[in-house]
Amino acid sequence: MNIRVKFQKYGVMKFIGHLDMMRYFQKAIRRAGIDIAYSEGYSPHQIMSFAAPLGVGVTSDGEYFDIEVNSSMSSQEAVQALNKTMVEGISILEYKKLPDTAKTSMSLVAAADYLIYEKQGSHFLGQHFLELPQKVQAFYEGQSAICITKHTKKREIEMDVKPLIYEMKALNLKDAETLHELEVKNPQLLALPEDSKEAECPALFLKISTGSTDNVKPELILEAFCRFHHLPYEELNLQVHRMEVYAKADEIPVKGERERDSYRAYLNRQKRLYQQKGMTFPQFFPLGELGEDIV
Repeated sequence: MNIRVKFQKYGVMKFIGHLDMMRYFQKAIRRAGIDIAYSEGYSPHQIMSFAAPLGVGVTSDGEYFDIEVNSSMSSQEAVQALNKTMVEGISILEYKKLPDTAKTSMSLVAAADYLIYEKQGSHFLGQHFLELPQKVQAFYEGQSAICITKHTKKREIEMDVKPLIYEMKALNLKDAETLHELEVKNPQLLALPEDSKEAECPALFLKISTGSTDNVKPELILEAFCRFHHLPYEELNLQVHRMEVYAKADEIPVKGERERDSYRAYLNRQKRLYQQKGMTFPQFFPLGELGEDIV
């Protein structure tokens, strides 16, 4: 049985790297009594894969990993059992069953939502709060190309990331409606300034390409934004928060010809329903929507 788990990462746990997070969850799953399956061979290991590794220092409300289990308790029981083993800074949000032929979350990742806001004591964005929407519009909509330098292990790559930025806008986090619209589950985890109720809390929202093919770091976009407006790039004064990870809505998330045909028919039905309601079919679906709760 394939399972997809969604979790939050916040607080001091944002400084724990991806490999240590993998080892942490391997131990937590055993302690929670999850009947996880192991690979065969001389060195058996838990069958587990993460969707999109999170950078050190980045917090998140939308992290995913897939596991294979021999048997399973209900989703509610599993979430409770896992959360009892969690340290402060990690919370399990969802535990959903996937089809037997489901593709791994790692292979499906196509986009992610990010929120970039000021840390306590910083006034980097606040200095330009009134002008921020116009600055974002000039940067995102006023340019035909947004060029950045991407550093790899072997070389530097000049690339145009404009097609890889699906949405960019300025926000005010003191507005409760803004947080509700963005579906931030725990606003207190954002560590907003203590005077946020009185002061303006400027932030940038990004929906950008993520995954193994076209992966763009939000820090690179922010650096290009500052360079465009001749502003100092103060990376240490800003907090990057990943809100959700998505798969392409038209992507078939299962393997096998029969299963793919069945999902394609389901997708066509969904598109007709959206059309009947006068709504636009979404470009992306959260990874968690591809599974179902175990009752």
